[in-house]
Amino acid sequence: MFSLLAWQRASNLRKGRGVEVSAKKERILVMNGQRLLQQEQGLEWTTKKVSKAGRLKPGIYNAYLAKDADPTLQHNGIVFHANGIYVYQQIGQNIVRHSSQAFDSVPEYGKPVSISYQQGKALVVDTALSQGRKLSR
Repeated sequence: MFSLLAWQRASNLRKGRGVEVSAKKERILVMNGQRLLQQEQGLEWTTKKVSKAGRLKPGIYNAYLAKDADPTLQHNGIVFHANGIYVYQQIGQNIVRHSSQAFDSVPEYGKPVSISYQQGKALVVDTALSQGRKLSR
């Protein structure tokens, strides 16, 4: 038997959208030093877990908008969530998700990292996102 969710997932992948339909829409809300994992239920967002924000900057990180990471590219950004299935990374205004099976350990949330792939394994390197202005005389 083919469930509606499986049909939607297959339909989206067939249409080249690259985004699977998730049973639960998740987002991360960071404010006041707290990191809230929220899921949409009906028309409301409910908080499922609260933890310390650590290095994550305040804002709303919509994990449900993530697209699958291209393993042939290098992805430079901030990891903001991991749920056992995926590791989510914000790159500018875009969000990509990496399979958590590709990682030996999940990178620290909020830390700028570069993720690339070699033989199916994710290689994580700490990096600075942007070059700041340097003072000189």
